[in-house]
Amino acid sequence: MLSILKLDAGGIPQGWVNAEEATKHYADDSVLWTLGEPIFKMRGGISRMSGQQSIIELHSIIAINGTSKINLFDVVPAITKHKLFKRDRGLCAYCGDAIHESQAEAEHIIPNSKGGKYSWMNLVISCRPCNQRKGNRTPEMAGMGLLYTPYQPSLYEDMILKGRHILADQMDFLAANLPKNSRLLEASFGIQR
Repeated sequence: MLSILKLDAGGIPQGWVNAEEATKHYADDSVLWTLGEPIFKMRGGISRMSGQQSIIELHSIIAINGTSKINLFDVVPAITKHKLFKRDRGLCAYCGDAIHESQAEAEHIIPNSKGGKYSWMNLVISCRPCNQRKGNRTPEMAGMGLLYTPYQPSLYEDMILKGRHILADQMDFLAANLPKNSRLLEASFGIQR
C-alpha cells in the first residue's frame, strides 16, 4: 500500500497518509513543498473546456501548511506491539533469539503487580518460554538479565516504526533526523529502493 510521509511546514513529521488523503492536500493547495520524485499519479475528470484529464502527481514526502505546536522532546509515541517488536529488532530481550512477530510477547520488565508501568522504558519483546520463565518477577528475581536496554523512540524513530513499506527517500529523510545512537540506524525496515 502506498504511504506518503506528511510533514508540517517546518519539516516535522505529522504521520503517514494514503494517496487519497495526499491528493486532497494537493487539490486544496495546502502542499507547500515536496521531496523525492513523484511516485504515483491520480487521474481526475476531463475538462469540458480543454478536453484534458486532470492529473495530480504525488510525491513520497509532502509538507503542508501550518506548523506543529509541539516540543519534539515532549512527544511520547503511542506504544503498539508492532512498534515494540520493530524497536527491539525482533529479538527476545532475555535469550536473544530472533522471534517471528506473531510469536513475540510484550513483556513488562517490572511486572504490573510490582508497580511496573506500561511504558517504553518498562516493555521489551520476549519469546513465550522466557516470558513464562520470568513470570511475575523482576529480571533480578528470576536471574534473567536483559540483553539490551529499552528506550523511548523519538518522533522520527516512531515514524519509522509505524511505517510498513518505507521508500528510500522517506527513510533517508527520517534517518537524517534520528538520534546518533538510534538502534534503527543499524536495522532494515522494509526499505524499498
